[in-house]
Amino acid sequence: MRKVLKLFGFALAITLAAAVIAGIVFQDRLTRLMAVNTLFAEDKIVSNFSSMDDLFFHAHLSRGDRPVSSLPAGTPVTLPDGYDTWLTDRAVTAVVMLKDGKVVHEAYHLGTEATDTRISWSVAKSYLSTLFGIAMEKGEISSLDDPVTQYSPALAGTAYDGATIRNVLNMASGVVFDEDYLDFWSDINKMGRVLALGGSMDRFAAGLDDTFAPAGETWKYTSIDTHVLGMVLRGATGRSVPDLLQERVIAPLGLEAAGSYLTDGNGVAFVLGGLNFTTRDYARFGQMVLQGGAWQGTQIVSGDWLTEATRASAPTQPGGERYGYQWWIAPDEDITDPEHAFYGRGVYGQYLYIDPKRDVVIAVNGADRKFREPGVNDSNIAMFRSMAAATDGT
Repeated sequence: MRKVLKLFGFALAITLAAAVIAGIVFQDRLTRLMAVNTLFAEDKIVSNFSSMDDLFFHAHLSRGDRPVSSLPAGTPVTLPDGYDTWLTDRAVTAVVMLKDGKVVHEAYHLGTEATDTRISWSVAKSYLSTLFGIAMEKGEISSLDDPVTQYSPALAGTAYDGATIRNVLNMASGVVFDEDYLDFWSDINKMGRVLALGGSMDRFAAGLDDTFAPAGETWKYTSIDTHVLGMVLRGATGRSVPDLLQERVIAPLGLEAAGSYLTDGNGVAFVLGGLNFTTRDYARFGQMVLQGGAWQGTQIVSGDWLTEATRASAPTQPGGERYGYQWWIAPDEDITDPEHAFYGRGVYGQYLYIDPKRDVVIAVNGADRKFREPGVNDSNIAMFRSMAAATDGT
């Protein structure tokens, strides 16, 4: 009987331990799910956007091994009329503006600080575009007209079967994906719950099987396209995207502060919007892009690639915003000018605006819950243009 009781006690202890572990795992998932459901709440959005590492799985991105100096200070610029009203209306949390590589304006609002690492949202897409340029130069991807299935066989038989890398870079995959942030059952929100619950983003992408147009024919902004690009890049290099970014961009560029990449439960980077850097470090990346991919004597990415990536090559509709390889061009921008402005853009007011002609970079972070209202993006671009023009006398 004593032996039976001992065995029973051992089994009970194992069961209780398993229950505790299961409870911890469940609690962790529940915490992340609650974070997703309240991520954009009015009373939490600002703090959430500066503390994403506390809410989700992530990969650490170090500052790099090289000594990193702060961006140099330039002559402060006189800001245009309406700037203060714009800050308030657009719930701007941070602005860093460079002229000739020097900081001419820097400010933090709504209780944020210079040391905060802020979520990039879709500005991260432009970083991934840069990694593609490097992979092309290294010969790891032979052609943008290769099918995505050549590098990611898991996409065979899915909605992406038949799409080329160029199609997907251009957001012209033709894949059905509902990106309505206000609809709980939209694809973008389902994807967010997959991320929160530690699921597989690869499996989610491979589960898409509907198309609305042949690949390459029609442009439609589809964030999951960028995840597919991440699958292609991983297949082509045999490396994770955070490792590639760390080695190929961060190491030669350097950061003023460590950053992070949000990941799914398998450690796969949330490449369509999961970067977290300080606003100064977003501006640093933008300055490298403005300089044709060069930084302090090192060519990080080909200037020819950046020229091609920021060209309005996607089959967008006339009169609307233009799109390149994960970069935006305003509808009224003179694209015949080889030095035309372009920008990375993320939901809720994240921007990386680059004006090569004036040698201006403007990095902006925000918590703008009205970012989708008509005219908001146009007014933001108009403000960036006015800010850039204000540097003409500096």
